[in-house]
Amino acid sequence: MSENTVLKIVKGDPTPEELAALIAVVAARAAVPAAEPESGRASNWATYWRNARTPFHPGPGQWRASAHP
Repeated sequence: MSENTVLKIVKGDPTPEELAALIAVVAARAAVPAAEPESGRASNWATYWRNARTPFHPGPGQWRASAHP
């Protein structure tokens, strides 16, 4: 195996057509630029908990207050 080997078939015996299809897919995937990371803004799912409900404040008589928002 040479030093420039990028792809190695380790099992099976692909036809030339199958091998060409595999190389085309790998080359197309390599040509796609990497996705840029999103801005530092948190997604709506990450901030959902803030709007879901107010936190509990345990203490005497708080079970009565929990029924009235």
